[in-house]
Amino acid sequence: MQQTNGERITVALRAHDPVSQAGVASQLRTRPEVAIIDWDESHAPQVAVVVLDVLDDDAQRVLRQIQRTSTARGVLVITRIDEQQLVNAAECGFVGIVRRAETTPERLVQVISAVAQGDGHVPPDLLGSLLEHVGKLQGQVLAPRGLNFTGLAAREIEVLRLVAEGYDTADIAMKLSYSERTIKNVLHAVMTRLSLRNRSHAVAYALRQGLI
Repeated sequence: MQQTNGERITVALRAHDPVSQAGVASQLRTRPEVAIIDWDESHAPQVAVVVLDVLDDDAQRVLRQIQRTSTARGVLVITRIDEQQLVNAAECGFVGIVRRAETTPERLVQVISAVAQGDGHVPPDLLGSLLEHVGKLQGQVLAPRGLNFTGLAAREIEVLRLVAEGYDTADIAMKLSYSERTIKNVLHAVMTRLSLRNRSHAVAYALRQGLI
């Protein structure tokens, strides 16, 4: 196993068979951008890479278990995947999807790096289907409840917009007719739910998501 340092992305691997596990591990061990760590190590990996042939029910249970028990972001290397399976993977937190036939070491490291930074990667021919699903989810399920796909409520977005414009807590409370305690609670809830470090990080997140 490679030793980690502050610059490498720590990656844990799980494959449906030993040959696949060894093959992907050998691709990554030569790359200076990443470091392979064991699943049972005390330090959680930044990215979990799972290698599968198909995303059947058993495989989905594995992805959900990883989502429940780890803070790692997910990358799925898979032989075959269709539109519904893509949505199922995304719902399990695996937002980096690469077909095995396209998995060169360079491509895999690119996807791992993107996912570690909070971005995603989807095969281009399936992207349209994913966006259509997201649009239906937004319009039919979230919007009627005052939410968007990020899970932020309209009030939370408005508070972040005012923070981005330079207003302090007292000013925001006055503008929105809330108490200062309520504004602080809103910001704390957003930062806790989305694992954001501070107000600046929260504003940067909202900007990246196109919310403000």
